Amino acid sequence: MKTILRSVLLAAAGLMTANAAMADLALAQKKNCMACHAVDKKVVGPAYKDVAAKYAKDKKAADMLAEKIIKGGKGAWGEVPMPPNQVTADEAKKLATWILTTK
Repeated sequence: MKTILRSVLLAAAGLMTANAAMADLALAQKKNCMACHAVDKKVVGPAYKDVAAKYAKDKKAADMLAEKIIKGGKGAWGEVPMPPNQVTADEAKKLATWILTTK
């Protein structure tokens, strides 16, 4: 019985994690982030998995990325600047947190 319960709980946790990841992908699509970025390849801007790898050990990365999402940025990934985005602070933080989980 414990094995069955453990399996059910693990499956539920997996579904919740997948739903959260999809929800943030949906937010990235809704906010037009995917016009310049992709999870696994460079488009105009870097692949999100490359961003996650670059900042994997930086405890302040989510806040820094959220600020860049809001204000835009230039130079960290080449000459093409990222324009400011029309997102709330909460949306920017959700996007930054999600980006850092991509692999």
